[in-house]
Amino acid sequence: MKKIVLLLALSAMFFVSSSFADEKPRIGVLRFTNNTHASWWYSGVGTDLQDMLASELVNTKSFQVLERKEIDAVFSELKLGESGMVDERTKSQLGKIKGAKYLVSSTVSAFQEDTSGQAGGFGFMGFNIGGEKKKAYMAVDLKVLDVETGEVIDARTVEATSSSGGLDLSGAFGFFSGNMSKHEKTPVGKAIRGCIIEIADYLQCSLAKSKNDACMLEFKEKEAKRREKTKKSIDLE
Repeated sequence: MKKIVLLLALSAMFFVSSSFADEKPRIGVLRFTNNTHASWWYSGVGTDLQDMLASELVNTKSFQVLERKEIDAVFSELKLGESGMVDERTKSQLGKIKGAKYLVSSTVSAFQEDTSGQAGGFGFMGFNIGGEKKKAYMAVDLKVLDVETGEVIDARTVEATSSSGGLDLSGAFGFFSGNMSKHEKTPVGKAIRGCIIEIADYLQCSLAKSKNDACMLEFKEKEAKRREKTKKSIDLE
């Protein structure tokens, strides 16, 4: 009798565990594209960044992440129209990615190295970095697509700034591989890593958690500050 009860309990635990896994959104990461003249961007970097983001999403334990080959087998690059919708041909291709709920499209939209700054420090991903040092700034435009409709359901710009020293990267080495491994300890590498982690955190919050979760308020505040900072940096007539 005890054995039967134990088996029933184990079966129930397995069912709950399986159900939880099934509830995780199934997501695919497209190859990164580049709209800058960054010197570190060359053949293969888009795929490296794609793999980095996929790994970060896996580490959140909030998604079922598609293998890159599952996506590349269908199409190599997603073309978005100005309306925010994919064209009919691409939409039909999306349907071939079986079981996927979301696709993530990322474009490096801005990059600047050796940006000037006043001594005394600046912020990077929650860390304070002091002094005038070699810096790198990077912005990534993120889009989330609904696979079923082909519609862009979310868009956001993620930014990161880093310097040549002052940031503790303990435990972070090994984050880069392939073409990007030589940039791991550089300001460029730190800015890239900052953007990748911020994107993964945002996707976990916006897609895997409740819309009323406290994390959404934090990201809304970040976005408001980013937009306000951008407005102040340009002259609007």
